[in-house]
Amino acid sequence: MSSSGEIPSSDGEGAFVQQWQAEVVQHHRLRDDTAVVRLIGGPVPFAVGQHVEVGVPQAPGAWRRLSPALPPSRDGKLEFHVRSVPGGQSSGAMVADTRPGDTWTIRDPRGDLAVDENGGDVVMIADGTGLAPMRALLLDLAARERQPKVFLFAADRTPQDLYAADMLCLLVQQLPWLTVIPVVRSRDERHDPFYEHVRRATELSSAATFAPDDIVVGEPGEIVASYGAFVDQQVLVCGSPVMVGETVDLLLESGTPVENIAYDA
Repeated sequence: MSSSGEIPSSDGEGAFVQQWQAEVVQHHRLRDDTAVVRLIGGPVPFAVGQHVEVGVPQAPGAWRRLSPALPPSRDGKLEFHVRSVPGGQSSGAMVADTRPGDTWTIRDPRGDLAVDENGGDVVMIADGTGLAPMRALLLDLAARERQPKVFLFAADRTPQDLYAADMLCLLVQQLPWLTVIPVVRSRDERHDPFYEHVRRATELSSAATFAPDDIVVGEPGEIVASYGAFVDQQVLVCGSPVMVGETVDLLLESGTPVENIAYDA
C-alpha cells in the first residue's frame, strides 16, 4: 500500500473513482449482529458526518455504505460501526469474519449531516448504527471553542441492542452541553452471547450504562415529534431508510421547517 493509501479504480462503467485503502487494526464484536471496526490508512478526504462506500476482501465487488464514527484525522484513523443485514453481501462478513490485518477499500465520501456551531441548539435522532456519524459530530464539536446544546435521541430495538450505552454515558459525563435520551421499541430481550460477554465486562469495569427508568419506549420518530415543532433547532436524522422517512414525515407534520432538517439513510 502506498503511503497515501490512494488507488485508482473504475466504477464498472469506465469512470475513474478515487479509492483509499486502510488496514483493520481492531475488531470488536459487541452483539451477534453488531461490531466496531477500527482501521488505519491514508487520510480519506471526508467531512465529519458524511458516509463512504466500503469494500472488504470477504465480499469482492460488494460495497456497503458506512459512516465513520470519528472525525477525519491526519494519521488516517477510521472507526466504523457495522450491523449485519439479513441477505447482505458484505455486512455479515464485516461483523463475523473481519480480522486484524484485513485491507478495506474506501471510496465516494458524500452526505450532508453537519452542525453549525453558530446556529441553534441541535436535535440528533440516531437509530442503530446511525449513531456513528452523530458520535463523530459530537467529538468534532467537543474540539471547537463553542458548542450549542445537543439533545441526542439514541434509538434501537431493545435495551440490549443499545451497543454504545457505556460510551454515550461517558460522553454525557464529559460534555456538559450534551443530553442523551435512549429510546427502544420494546423492552423484550433475546439471548445474545456477545451481549452477555460485554455486559459482564461492563460490570467488572464499573462502566456507566443507562438506568432502566431513563429509557423511553416507542418509535423514535413519534417520541421526538411529541416534543413539538423544532423551529429554532438544527435537526439531524440517521438510520434505516424506513426510520428516516417516517421520522422526517412526523417532524414536518409537527411543524418543524424542512430547512431545519438534515438526514442520512
